[in-house]
Amino acid sequence: MMPGYNQPKHFTAGAGLTFKKKGGGGPRGEKIEHRVGIQAPARVIWEVIADLDAWADWNPLYTKAVGKIAIGGTLTLTLQLPDEAPETIRPVVTDWTPDSLLHWKLTMAGGLVRTVRYLEIDELSEESCVFASGEIVGGLLGRYVARRMGRKMYRGFEAMGLALKERAEAKWRAQGGKPTSAS
Repeated sequence: MMPGYNQPKHFTAGAGLTFKKKGGGGPRGEKIEHRVGIQAPARVIWEVIADLDAWADWNPLYTKAVGKIAIGGTLTLTLQLPDEAPETIRPVVTDWTPDSLLHWKLTMAGGLVRTVRYLEIDELSEESCVFASGEIVGGLLGRYVARRMGRKMYRGFEAMGLALKERAEAKWRAQGGKPTSAS
């Protein structure tokens, strides 16, 4: 008898199969993010973010913003990515917490691209925070869009973060605070 022939085979259910673990339940897709330290309290940074009418005065990424920050509320934003024509977008607010975060979602290309945009303030101390500005790009064409536009998106997030830093630190100084950043 030849080895391996006519021998009983052992079968193990699921042998060789692997399954992707479901993550934490958050959105899936390509993540693009910029973070910057801001020497001002979270409440001062939030005041700048929450004043949508003033975005045109300081925000190079969203040169116009209209709407109300409320869950389910629609914002009308003029998006100005570097080296691109301005585009009007209408995202829906999915989450917000004063002095902490603003999240919205946007569906484009007939649902083939879905994004979750986030602006988050992480308080390090009473007068020092990290501001994270990013987007998770998903959907059937999400990876393609993220690869094609990712550098421009990052540069836009960076420009917004640095402009927010400058505005919030100036506001904090005007209120009697003393930021330590060179601004």
